[in-house]
Amino acid sequence: MHRSTASPTRPSGRTLGLGLALVSAFAFGGSGTAAKPLIEAGLSPLHVVWLRVTGAAVALLPIAYRHRDAVLRRPGLLIGFGLLAVAGVQACYFAAISRIPVGVALLIEYLGPPLLIGYVKFVQRKPISRGAAIGAGVAVAGLACVVEVWNGLSFDALGVLFALGAACCQVGYFVLADAGRRGERPVDPLAVSAYGLLIGAVLLTVLTRPWQADWNPLGGSVVMNGHSLPALIPAAWMVLVATVLAYLTGVISVGYLSPPIAGVVANLEAVVATVLAWVLLGEHLGLPQVAGGLLVLAGAFVAQTSRPPAAKPAEAGAAAGTVDAGTVTAGGTVAAGAGASPMGVTASGAIASGASTAGAGAAGAGAAGATASGVSGRSSRTSRGD
Repeated sequence: MHRSTASPTRPSGRTLGLGLALVSAFAFGGSGTAAKPLIEAGLSPLHVVWLRVTGAAVALLPIAYRHRDAVLRRPGLLIGFGLLAVAGVQACYFAAISRIPVGVALLIEYLGPPLLIGYVKFVQRKPISRGAAIGAGVAVAGLACVVEVWNGLSFDALGVLFALGAACCQVGYFVLADAGRRGERPVDPLAVSAYGLLIGAVLLTVLTRPWQADWNPLGGSVVMNGHSLPALIPAAWMVLVATVLAYLTGVISVGYLSPPIAGVVANLEAVVATVLAWVLLGEHLGLPQVAGGLLVLAGAFVAQTSRPPAAKPAEAGAAAGTVDAGTVTAGGTVAAGAGASPMGVTASGAIASGASTAGAGAAGAGAAGATASGVSGRSSRTSRGD
C-alpha cells in the first residue's frame, strides 16, 4: 500500500476526508430505513443484521483476496476491528435496548466521540483542539433531542453498562482504523473493512444461527410508506450502500481526518436516519428532532472547521510521524470513522447504522443481543452498532 504524501496542512486532503466521512455517515444512516420493511415482513432483527454483515462480507471477498497478505501483516488489528467495530457494537447495543429504551441506549452509545476525545488526550496523549471538544458536546446535546431521550428515561444498571460498551466499541472503530495506517506494517483501509466484516460475519453466524431462519420473505414484497416493492431492493440497499459503501468510505477517510473530528461527523447518522424515516417511512418528525438535527449539524461544523492546537516547543522536534487531532501527517496516517456505526436494531425493529459501529453504527451490527419489538415506538433510530 502506498501512503499519502499530502502535506499536514493541505486543504484538499481535509476536504476529501470530510467528504468521505459524510458519505459514510449518510450511508450508515439509511440502514434502519432499509431494514424496517424486511423486519415487518417477518425476518427477525438479528437475522437482518446477519444478512447485512454477511452480504457485505461476501461482496468484499475480491478485496479480501487481493489484500490477503494483510492477514499475516496485522492479524491482531483485523481481528480487533471485526470484534469491536462490527460485532461488538451490535452485541452491546442489542443487549442494551433489551433492558433500556432505545433513545437512552442511542444517546449513551453516541457518547463515543467524547470518549474518543478522552482516549486521544489522556491515553494517546495527543492535543485536542477546542473546536473538536465543543463540537462533540453540541452534537451530543443535539442527539438527545433527535432521539427524544426524555420520552423514555429510566435506569437499568446493566442496560446502561451495555450501552457504554457499545460506545467503547465505537471508539475502537476509529482507533483501529487509525492504527491500521500507521506503524512499520500499514494495512490498506480496504483490507481493514473487508476482513473486519468477514470476521464479524463469522461471529454473527455463530450467535444468530441463520440456518434456523425463515428466509422466504426475501422472495416476496415489502411495504414502504404504503408502496409495495420487491424485498430484495431494500436488502440490496442495506448490504451494498448502508454497509459496503459506508464502511469503505468511513475507513478510507481515516487518512485525512482525526478520530475526534470523524467521530463528531459520524453523529450525523442519527439525523440522516430520522429524516429518511420521515420521508420514506412516513414517520413523524417533531420540532425537537428538527432542532436536535440542527445542533448536530452545528457540532459537526464546529469540529471539522477547528484547527489543531500548536505543539509545545519541547514536542516540536519529536512531532515527526505523529498526528494532532484534526491534522494529516505527511504519511497520511490519521483516523476517521463509520462506521461506521456499524449498525444496531431499534426496539421496534429498525436497524441502526453505525459504526458506528461501529458500528458501527452498528454496525450496526453485532453478540448482537436480540430485542423484542415494542421497547420504543421510534423505529427509525440508528446506531453505529453495526
